[in-house]
Amino acid sequence: MDKDRRKVLGMAGCMAAAGVLGTGAFRLVGAQEDKKDEPKARPPVKLDDKGKVLHEVLPYVALDPDEALKLSYSNKLIGDCMYGVFATVVEMLADKVGGAYLTYPTSVTRFGAGGIVGWGATCGSVQGAAMAIYLVSPNPTPIIDEVLNYYQYTMLPDLRPPNAAMDIKPSRADSTLCHVSISHWTKASGAKTFSKERVERCAQLAANLTKKTVEALNAQLAGSFKADFPIPEEVVACRACHDMGGAMENTRGKMNCLTCHSGHDELKPNIYEKPPIKL
Repeated sequence: MDKDRRKVLGMAGCMAAAGVLGTGAFRLVGAQEDKKDEPKARPPVKLDDKGKVLHEVLPYVALDPDEALKLSYSNKLIGDCMYGVFATVVEMLADKVGGAYLTYPTSVTRFGAGGIVGWGATCGSVQGAAMAIYLVSPNPTPIIDEVLNYYQYTMLPDLRPPNAAMDIKPSRADSTLCHVSISHWTKASGAKTFSKERVERCAQLAANLTKKTVEALNAQLAGSFKADFPIPEEVVACRACHDMGGAMENTRGKMNCLTCHSGHDELKPNIYEKPPIKL
């Protein structure tokens, strides 16, 4: 009886071991096959006819600007300003289009907070808008120009999201720089930079910018886009001398020059009917 029992147990042990080995062997083969299929190097980038990296876009469908306003406000509060704009566009397209949008790593945009990890450089909302536009638009430059000029020359926030926590006094940035934008707002509002009011202001600002971005993208998709905020004549005049091909050619850019530099007598600082705010 004991002998038979030991025999049965021995057979069961052999069967179990075979199962483990079989499973391990299967997994090993599978792992080797997976590794075999992995690319050994990054594929070469695609270049256009000018030898530049090809601008490849993901598919875009019209989005709801009001939904974007609400979602962007919430996203800014959990991921800061650049994330608030960019992630909103990607998430909304994920719902409508799927594909690459479902796995796009939106959290990488956290670096844009505070004008690039607190440096006060280009506003994160502006960066997020430009990145989203470039991701989906076959002709991104006029849309980016429109959104950035809207950011510079509009009293923002100009529309309170329905889920906003409080009313915020608007101000005009007169620049795309976080440092200048926030400085102008603190002067207009009397609030501090590191305050809950400033956090709320930037959340509403991101929401407004996302709505504007979606509206511009929708218009371009429909073939009806027209810039409401072209580069002002005063900036064009500055660039005529200081930008490419000008008599001086010592700088470049599209920002409001007169925010930081005094203009010539013949150039009145009346860009979009309101002079720049001097700090």
